[in-house]
Amino acid sequence: MNAQTHPRTPTRVAVDAQALAQLYAAPEILRVVNVWDAASARVVAELPGTRAIATAGHSIAASHGYADGEQIPLDLMLASIGRIAAAAEHFPVTADLDGGYGDVSETVRRAIGVGVSGANIEDRMRPFGESVAIMRAAVRTGEQEGIAFALNARTDALVRNPERPRAEAIAEAIERGRAYRDEGATCIFVPGVLSEEDTLALVAGIGPQAVSVIGLPGALTAAAYEKLGVARISYGPMPQNVALTALKRLGESLHGDGVIPAETEQLNNF
Repeated sequence: MNAQTHPRTPTRVAVDAQALAQLYAAPEILRVVNVWDAASARVVAELPGTRAIATAGHSIAASHGYADGEQIPLDLMLASIGRIAAAAEHFPVTADLDGGYGDVSETVRRAIGVGVSGANIEDRMRPFGESVAIMRAAVRTGEQEGIAFALNARTDALVRNPERPRAEAIAEAIERGRAYRDEGATCIFVPGVLSEEDTLALVAGIGPQAVSVIGLPGALTAAAYEKLGVARISYGPMPQNVALTALKRLGESLHGDGVIPAETEQLNNF
């Protein structure tokens, strides 16, 4: 299959957005294994446990030779996301749109056009009012395009200043999260290694099935976060790091007279 031949219709994107919102609201935590190209999207889409596809902005940028943080041109990022959406044609797609690439309304509009029904958008700890306005603009753009865009509004309250007292950072994440929810965000993404205590505070402050977390080394398990009322767990650039680690180990083996493992699957067919 050519991943360019299956664009999603506006009606399909609208249905996908509703499906994403329902997945966030369900008691069962939504587990998304982040992907970075059509091949990784196809592999994840074929897993029995997959319910939605999430892109990793860092990983997409790295696959094209760019650093994280909107260094990759927006046109290239959106083209990559579109190919992912085409390859994972049976699932809703939520994209990592970084901080909105300068014009969040235009970025969301174009993302919807390539098949995206929800997205992470970072506040980057901009001034409070500016951050709220960015999240409001993302949601309103979805409405203008005829969909209930499933915004997973990201606050960097915990990761931008790791030396800050934890209680203060949690309190600000809650304040920002509530404000973003008031503007229509479906979920609030609070990256960082969250303890049970951190998670309980965030869920109590923002709401059950309204908090999104990242699974990093040292984090709780998805099942543990589910019991605490978390809506979604994603893994950011870690799946790509695991894949590249496997490639590195294979390369080391092959340079040392190794052979391709017999159990290797053919997963790059299109």
